[in-house]
Amino acid sequence: ASISNFFRRSIRRPGRREGKEEASAVENNPSRVPQGKPGERSSILYSAGQFFFEYLVVVSLKKMSDGHYEPKITYQFPKRENLLKGQKEEEERLLQAIPLFCFPDGNNWAPVTEFTSETFSFVLTNVDGSRKIGYCRRLLPSGRGVRLPEVFCIISCLGCFGLFSKILDEVEKRRQISMAVIYPFMQGLRESPFPAPGKTVTIKSFIPESGTELIELTRPVDAHLEHVEFQALLQRLSPHLILHIFASAVLERRLIFLAEELSVLSQCIHAVAALLYPFTWAHTYIPVVPECLLDTVCCPTPFMVGIQMRHLERVLDQPMEEALMVDLCEGKILQAVGDEEEILPIKLQNEMLTSLNRHNNNNNVHTPEQVNALVSDAFVQFFVRMVGHYSSHIKWSKNGSGSFQERAFCKAIASRTNRKFVKKFVKTNMFSLFIEEAEKSRIPQEG
Repeated sequence: ASISNFFRRSIRRPGRREGKEEASAVENNPSRVPQGKPGERSSILYSAGQFFFEYLVVVSLKKMSDGHYEPKITYQFPKRENLLKGQKEEEERLLQAIPLFCFPDGNNWAPVTEFTSETFSFVLTNVDGSRKIGYCRRLLPSGRGVRLPEVFCIISCLGCFGLFSKILDEVEKRRQISMAVIYPFMQGLRESPFPAPGKTVTIKSFIPESGTELIELTRPVDAHLEHVEFQALLQRLSPHLILHIFASAVLERRLIFLAEELSVLSQCIHAVAALLYPFTWAHTYIPVVPECLLDTVCCPTPFMVGIQMRHLERVLDQPMEEALMVDLCEGKILQAVGDEEEILPIKLQNEMLTSLNRHNNNNNVHTPEQVNALVSDAFVQFFVRMVGHYSSHIKWSKNGSGSFQERAFCKAIASRTNRKFVKKFVKTNMFSLFIEEAEKSRIPQEG
């Protein structure tokens, strides 16, 4: 129950209209703020030179007296010491919660002889808006006979799914030899600076009987796409449905995604959130919801969550408000508000549909990186055309602070249908956070 309460208070990010209340709560209880800046928009896009990760934990299944298995942390690197009392309490709550997200599918496990490794991720949002990402590899340790899977989870503030998947490949390779071989590799990684976009860092690692290996880790050139695989979304949903989902997300509605595989849920939800760039989803965001937190779907506030298909009946039994429910297995919408077709201006909607269909038809031609860039560009162009004139409607005072002129901004849009959409969009938290950041600096957003 205490872990559930921890998440219910921590998974929402403060918006512009909530700023004063959130700020006073933070000031009165600074121990609840481990890091980051209030209202920070680009919370999973970080500069070079930082640590790759905060820590690595191993989550194993322990048999309880009732015969069920419960996930527990059995290994942690590095051990955290010299923390202040408030930091320790926050850290302990975080470490208590991690096992739930490593085994979100409940405690009905049994030892097995075969298990296909899977990679997925989860996101934890602190009360100040900063985010930590858990990169997970669930695998079956080497051995004979029946045994239980375990999860290697890397906790990091850095959003780069592809790069951490490669790190987890190395972790899994070493796990099949010995746990002892993982430690020096992770130590070498921790001592290496996080590379700048497009750059490579080389890690030296010794493996018994193989000698010293050089492992190269390269970041994509386009940093805002390094946590994304749009291909995963395009393979499971038609462009038409993707636009319905985008329209719901833009107006900050409630979105529920269903699939059985944890990797599918995390990949597709990260992709949907990335469609909003240069804006950021500013509400409850749980790519894989643990079984004990399924009542999250009862929240009256906006959310974007992923739920395993096995829990569908339980979700439908919940007293939910209107939500868009997407089946990623069958590629269809199970439940909708009904107006998704009418949210986006029809002309721009058709242009985006044409663009997505073109990328879909060229799946075998484009590399994943090219697909990411092409799909992202279609959605960025939508925002540029709708709200790209925002900077000319910020009034600057002599002391350097800016004030956004919302009414003049909306009146400047010639198209009536475009203006109708923008009048709704300017009321969202994602737009408010974006403008709040723009008001602080005369320097335009990069790119």
